[in-house]
Amino acid sequence: MNSPKVLISGAGIGGLTAALCLVQRGFDVTVLEQAAELKAVGAGLQLSANATRVLDDLGLGPALADVTIKPGGKYVRLWNTGQEWQLFDLGTESLVRYGHSYMMLYRPDLHGILAQALESRAPGSLKLGAKVVDVGQDAHGVHAVLADGTRHAADVLVGADGVHSVTRARLIAEDHPRFSGCIAWRGVIPLQALPASMQGTAGVNWVGPGAHVIHYPVHAGKLVSFTGIVEKDGWGRESWTEQGSTEECLDDFKGWHADVQALVRQLHAPLRWAMMVRDPLENWTNGRVTLLGDAAHPTLPFLAQGAGMAIEDGCVIARALQAYRDDPAYALQAYQATRLERTTRIVNGSAANTKRFHNPELAHASGAAAYIEREWAEDKVRQRYEWLFSYEPENVPLASPRATATGSTGS
Repeated sequence: MNSPKVLISGAGIGGLTAALCLVQRGFDVTVLEQAAELKAVGAGLQLSANATRVLDDLGLGPALADVTIKPGGKYVRLWNTGQEWQLFDLGTESLVRYGHSYMMLYRPDLHGILAQALESRAPGSLKLGAKVVDVGQDAHGVHAVLADGTRHAADVLVGADGVHSVTRARLIAEDHPRFSGCIAWRGVIPLQALPASMQGTAGVNWVGPGAHVIHYPVHAGKLVSFTGIVEKDGWGRESWTEQGSTEECLDDFKGWHADVQALVRQLHAPLRWAMMVRDPLENWTNGRVTLLGDAAHPTLPFLAQGAGMAIEDGCVIARALQAYRDDPAYALQAYQATRLERTTRIVNGSAANTKRFHNPELAHASGAAAYIEREWAEDKVRQRYEWLFSYEPENVPLASPRATATGSTGS
């Protein structure tokens, strides 16, 4: 088999990246996306060098430069006093240490760049209005059935269809989400609507007892992405499009610093969703079918690696299928074996960060300063992030499925 045909269910960031990486290596790819059109959905996301190096290798650097700005420092601020601690310089340090940029992006900008690149390089490969309702495989290959009855056949199927993955449910594993105890607010704010003191290029993480806020500039510096995470009981809808209100969000951050209040007041029709946790899967591959991104390893956003993991997956799966063109099932096992330990470690590390960001010691300024200086000391920050940022998905050795322990749980 010289060039296996690949079906990808889902045209999110991971699915589109995988498609581009496969097209770059000469594969015939079809991407099935249920949306009738690719609308601007989502707020901001952060990509460290482990992910941006993949996008650079795909030749997307110039397009990304048009929708980003060089980031400034990374800061931690205390919820009530606004006291500030600088962690590192995102822009300069990333280029010097890893050779690739740290990017703060408006999700629709990145999504649009990926979709346009795929249409340019493989015209017609992205099928919109193609909702996958069933998938399967037999001795001859794989297939996906659409809501309108259309059947697509191929040699390999990649389920990049998110946390509610049809591919996973049909062929891999049942979904067992649990409410994390946190809900998330998000939205974007025109930069000019904020006070001049808040119009910088930094990424800021406000930490407090039971909640935290992250904001940073996106869309070439024209917008500010806002995410607020709050510990809360009694609501559990896992949807990125659930409408909330500015008043509700203000109530969740009552007593927080005036800068946080100024951000929230500029959130018109903010979105909210219940944050679920899932135990890492020990296996996400079945024959010629595998999963990618949130379908394989959904994570809380407390290490800012959800999109990055999906991009890494896309690169590694393309490499594995290229290396083992004549044995797609083995290629998918090699992909999984290469990715399983890292993604499990990220999922577990993200969940652990909830306690760090929301620690009760942050309630009072006297104890909070000591806590932040201890938990965000330079050596601890390096320990938490160096292994994340230095990863090279285009170079990491492909693992042998038989040589890799299933279900590793690094921390």
